[in-house]
Amino acid sequence: MEVLLLVLSFLCLLALGVPIAWSIGLSSLLTLLLSMPALPAVTTVAQRMATGLDSFALLAIPLFILAGQIMNRGGIARRLIAFAKALVGSLPGGLAHVNIVAAMLFGAIAGSAVAA
Repeated sequence: MEVLLLVLSFLCLLALGVPIAWSIGLSSLLTLLLSMPALPAVTTVAQRMATGLDSFALLAIPLFILAGQIMNRGGIARRLIAFAKALVGSLPGGLAHVNIVAAMLFGAIAGSAVAA
């Protein structure tokens, strides 16, 4: 029953022109509120949101974005691409090779294999 309510409310919200992100959130919240009492439902939503954000991997994302902005504004990103292009740009498929080498250099600077 809950699945039917979830799907129908999602499709109705999409038909009304509500953006997809809002449709997903509102339909899941509506289904949660109608399938259990209000206070436990709100508590469950808050706990799930907090648990979803409690991750070291998610903590690193803004720092990598900051590092990319610093590299871009400082000009090191252009120099890394130019260096990678000088190394492997003349090979067949050079643009792909330049992309891989530049990502490898960024990973070496960041100190993380996951960053590359």
